[in-house]
Amino acid sequence: MESGKGDAALWRLTLQHSPIGMALVGLDGLLMMVNRAACTMLGRDADTLHAMTFQDITHPDDLETDLEQFERTLAGEIDSYRLHKRYLRPDGSVLWSDLSVALMRDDAGRPLHFISQILDVSEEHERRAHLEETVAELERERSTLSAIFDTVNVGLLLIDADGRYERSNRRHRETLRLPFPDGHDGRAGQLGHVYHPDGKTLLTQEEMPSWRAADGEEFDDFLYWVGDDPLTRSAFSTSVRQVRTPTGERRGATLAYQEVTDLMRALAVKDEFVASVSHELRTPLTAVLGHLEMLTESEDLTPQVRRQLDVVRRNALRLRSLVSDLLHVAQAHAGSLEIERDSVDVVCLVEEALEAAGPAADAGGVTVVADLPDALEALVDAQRLRQVVDNLVSNAIKYTEPGGETTLRLGSVDDTLELGVHDSGIGMSAAEAAQVFTRFFRGSGALDRHTPGTGLGLTIVRSIVDAHGGTITVDSEPGRGSSFHVRLPGALLT
Repeated sequence: MESGKGDAALWRLTLQHSPIGMALVGLDGLLMMVNRAACTMLGRDADTLHAMTFQDITHPDDLETDLEQFERTLAGEIDSYRLHKRYLRPDGSVLWSDLSVALMRDDAGRPLHFISQILDVSEEHERRAHLEETVAELERERSTLSAIFDTVNVGLLLIDADGRYERSNRRHRETLRLPFPDGHDGRAGQLGHVYHPDGKTLLTQEEMPSWRAADGEEFDDFLYWVGDDPLTRSAFSTSVRQVRTPTGERRGATLAYQEVTDLMRALAVKDEFVASVSHELRTPLTAVLGHLEMLTESEDLTPQVRRQLDVVRRNALRLRSLVSDLLHVAQAHAGSLEIERDSVDVVCLVEEALEAAGPAADAGGVTVVADLPDALEALVDAQRLRQVVDNLVSNAIKYTEPGGETTLRLGSVDDTLELGVHDSGIGMSAAEAAQVFTRFFRGSGALDRHTPGTGLGLTIVRSIVDAHGGTITVDSEPGRGSSFHVRLPGALLT
């Protein structure tokens, strides 16, 4: 008998100190006994709870389910039950719980009371609710982005680090039919009816935007034509950005394809018009200059007439130079600029250009310094390369204040011809330097100083350098001059 009392006392002690809320509930629902953990969870002391039923503290929305299970257990349909339910605290807050209930019976099988275990899962419920809310928000964002992704009139493509197509929008899938009428295998670099801006030269695999993107490049406004039929083909401008993990590891790239067919056709018409007008103007200008030459050779001209003829001749030459520049730019933009390579001593070519620039340098009070080797044989188009040197040196002198200096350096690295022109002139901002090779662009310094020019010289320079397979870069800073560096790989003769 004493042993039974000791076991009961030990059980009650364990019950009171359990971290899990526990209660003995009568068959009428009355809370016969509650431990400390249950009191803490429910926000009431034991005496208060002993005067209450579980129905009194159950959330109304959960009471029906709880009572249903309670009645089924009493009826003998089940021995126990478990459910998630809410309890009401006196301060109005809610306890989310995981409730386990078992019915205790005597030896004859008659119901005695219920044992309830209450586990506080409020924090878990809040986390779950927050997670569900976050998932719902993410799903709303995904749906919105997906709708935008498929609605915009720009082709969008996502590729992985190996160049496989991961996702594309409707516009991109539609445009694939023109360059790839037989279908696309979903990998970067597949060749099809994709042409350079000239509309004639097919892009190689290494030139394909998707291949360049898979190779880790980033670029803007890469122009090309797609489609086999020149009458129905379309033009696109493609930009690429790399996609990286938070640690900086490359995981793929995004490509945006913007159709620019109308713009490209308008530019082609404009260039054709410029080229046509330039051609038409050259013939009468040649005739004018020819007759001016004959007139100036006449010995019976008065000094005043001779001066007037000189003015006409200078302006006719200036007009011819402008017409030539316009024609050159139109040819370059149309991709029809041709170069004729021949063995040339570039040192002699540069010396001739510097000699021709001498009078302008003297008139502007600019010192020209040349750092040249004894000889440097290269396979280049002599006339075109002379245009490059003339334009760079002329610009350097033009934008240098009296007393300043222009330096020209010619040399080689391995098989690459290198030409550098530096001036101590007015310089440019970074924004202006980024546009300096754009047609008709003139920096603020040129406009403020009213320096004559059309903004075509550096465009011509770049087109000639590009035609040679080379590169030209500029480094400039306001008030500290500009440096142009030309590199022509594979040009040297050894």
